[in-house]
Amino acid sequence: MAKMRWMLAAGAIMVMVATALLPLSAHAKKVLYTGGTQSLTGPFAEDSAAVLMAHQDYVKYVNETKSLAPWREEKWPADITLEVMWRDDELKPSKAMPIYEELKAKGMLVARISGSPIALALKDRYFEDHMGAVSMATGSYLLTPPQSIFTYYPIYTDCDAAIADWFLANWKEKRKPRVAYLTADNAMGRSIEIPEMKAYLEKIGYEFVGTQLVPLVVTSPPTTQLTWLKQKGVDLALGVMINAGAQPTVKEMVRLGMGPFQPYKMTFGTASPGHVAIFAPAMGELGDGYVCAGSFPPLDDVSVPGVRFIHEIQKMAHPDKFNDNIMYAGGYLEAMVQVEALRLAMEKVPFEKLTRKDVLEQGFYRIKGLETGEVSATPMTYGKGDIEGVDEVRIDQVQKGKGVKVGSYPLHHIYTKK
Repeated sequence: MAKMRWMLAAGAIMVMVATALLPLSAHAKKVLYTGGTQSLTGPFAEDSAAVLMAHQDYVKYVNETKSLAPWREEKWPADITLEVMWRDDELKPSKAMPIYEELKAKGMLVARISGSPIALALKDRYFEDHMGAVSMATGSYLLTPPQSIFTYYPIYTDCDAAIADWFLANWKEKRKPRVAYLTADNAMGRSIEIPEMKAYLEKIGYEFVGTQLVPLVVTSPPTTQLTWLKQKGVDLALGVMINAGAQPTVKEMVRLGMGPFQPYKMTFGTASPGHVAIFAPAMGELGDGYVCAGSFPPLDDVSVPGVRFIHEIQKMAHPDKFNDNIMYAGGYLEAMVQVEALRLAMEKVPFEKLTRKDVLEQGFYRIKGLETGEVSATPMTYGKGDIEGVDEVRIDQVQKGKGVKVGSYPLHHIYTKK
């Protein structure tokens, strides 16, 4: 009996020694997930695909180098692997909600929002679950009250307010400029129709005229809406659109002789996601004068440190296929914020005990001055009750068929207060 016990003990010791000599991959891996629901079907499909690729590329970079960015000294823990977990919600709340529950059950400690309908459906659930999330949508509804969804570009009302600031700074006439909304007929586009936005425009010197709505994806020229703006003598039209709305709208403006360089002078500006970096290559000089606020540096501008880094991680992940969709920059920022929230939380709580609440309170809330290589308008800072990451709004305009940065204006925090 004693000999048998000795043999069993010796065998156990041999197994322990052999196990210790195995490579790390042979042990049970420590894994943390990034990502979340994506709108890979529907009007945001191309943008969402770029966002997902950026998540995957950044995670690959962190896993292989344990670095977080070339300009950062902090390192990712050597014994922890990141994995991107995602599902296609088709931009439908009815699909996003069960997907969220599935990913949460699989151990997801961070999440993302793929569009305004998803944000409106899930924001209260996220807050109840202490789930910190990044968001591809930035409506003012995220600040009423601020909960646990964090933005990396300004809310739509602040974007349009920045365009109004810029336009007014260049206004030469003695009369008040006349402003109206020309915006998408969905939750995103209508999010600027709040009393505080109208009050701000009137406060700084505009005469507010009214609102015209166009479909999110324009399938026929918005002649009626543009004619109404012309009849009302509008000087500046503000909205929130994707390029599938903005491009055909501007084409019809030109046909009707409307625009900054047309017989009838009117400037049209949208909040991101009406990105100039997508608009200008598609429209060329036909789109001259179009303005977008809240976007990112174009991905061919390698003078920007973060853009150079984006080129590096794409070359590492897929050297023969460069994704130049501007929302790759958005996905890069999303991934960076999610990873930083996880890293900061683990400074306070061991991996084995980490919870969603820990990642929210010890992660997202502790992100201060996160340097993104100038891809975001300013370094990003969050906190409890402070879900807006940046402090300024970048403004771009199409000039001679090219996107040109024309200014940067402070956020005014314009949203409906409950």
